[in-house]
Amino acid sequence: MKIWPFSRSAPTENRDSSVSAPDAVMEALWTGSASGASALSGASALRVPAVAAAVRVISEAAATLYIRVMERAEDGTETEDKNHAVGVLLRGDVNSWTGGFELVRDLTADALTRDWGGMAWVNRIGGEIREVIRYSTAITVAYDTWSGEPTYRFDGRIMDSANIIHVRGPFDRCPLTLAADAIGVAKEMERHAGSLFKNAARPGGVLETSKPLGDEGVKKMLKGWKASQEGSANAGKTPILWDGTTFKQMSLNSVDSQFLELRTFQILEIARAFRVPPSMLFELDRATWSNSEQMGFEFLTYTLEPWLRALEAALSRVLFSREERARFRIVFDRDDLTRADLTARATAISSLISAKVINPNEGRSWLDLAPYAGGEEFSNPHINTDASGIGHNGGLALDDDKTGDAENGSE
Repeated sequence: MKIWPFSRSAPTENRDSSVSAPDAVMEALWTGSASGASALSGASALRVPAVAAAVRVISEAAATLYIRVMERAEDGTETEDKNHAVGVLLRGDVNSWTGGFELVRDLTADALTRDWGGMAWVNRIGGEIREVIRYSTAITVAYDTWSGEPTYRFDGRIMDSANIIHVRGPFDRCPLTLAADAIGVAKEMERHAGSLFKNAARPGGVLETSKPLGDEGVKKMLKGWKASQEGSANAGKTPILWDGTTFKQMSLNSVDSQFLELRTFQILEIARAFRVPPSMLFELDRATWSNSEQMGFEFLTYTLEPWLRALEAALSRVLFSREERARFRIVFDRDDLTRADLTARATAISSLISAKVINPNEGRSWLDLAPYAGGEEFSNPHINTDASGIGHNGGLALDDDKTGDAENGSE
């Protein structure tokens, strides 16, 4: 018997065991298997590799980012509160079986694959947050037709919206639903490819004979032909025909001959639906060293950034009270995704310090280095002078008279 370290409040005392089990969509997404799924919905759509890749690259990229709790001072400056309970919770375990990484990943994946989005319940006891539990289907939501205010229900009971983390996409529809037709075409093309190779990768043909066979004769002839010739196991076998029968193979039509191009186009369609660069779905036909890097920045700016803002707003709204939101906010650190090689980072930090945009300690924090005394000063180390006689460009300051003598060639 499992002993919980804390008690639960009313909404989950009688939580059904089936609710905590992963549903078909998540099972297909994270394990690659699905059963009993209907066409173009949930797990069935996720079995299209391009769709699964798009969902995973967005949700996992968001979940890998470091989560910070920033505190705003009266003068407007912000510093990270590394010991804030909310930050510790999200960077660790949000409940006894789920980590913060999994929570962010699954909420984002839900928003990408379900029209109602991703929802999680915050369990508070005595005003203190004890756990956050993601529910994929147990929580339902309805919206007021005039104001759009949501009403959440769990097992028929209305739940306080202040305890529901809700992340969803625009248009009240998820990308998976909006791209249902494109995904359906891609799935049909996969099925066509499977059938083609199942039949030894050959198009169909016609058995021709000048003699009447009758219904029974035709059935027996086709049965014998299928048993000896169809299927990859029979590829390459020599057929034996009888009574003057001949086999005429059908040629590939225009659709079959452009099959590869059509499949590539469907990957591009799915990439458009999820706003993911094709190179991140491993469609590399037009990828080069230069444009791949640019597409990486576009992924952060146009694809991931809107979802990060939605996650930050949803988490901050529920995990902080109204009064706390005036001081604290949740931020996903984008630096991990924009981090270039060490030489480029060092050059950029040095330039910003020289331009007095940042101070040395701020630059050191970008490299996860500890600050040092005096590093808060905004100065240009290349031109400032000090008492030790260091001058422009780090050189020694020369005496004016000696400088003049040297210029005149005097000793």
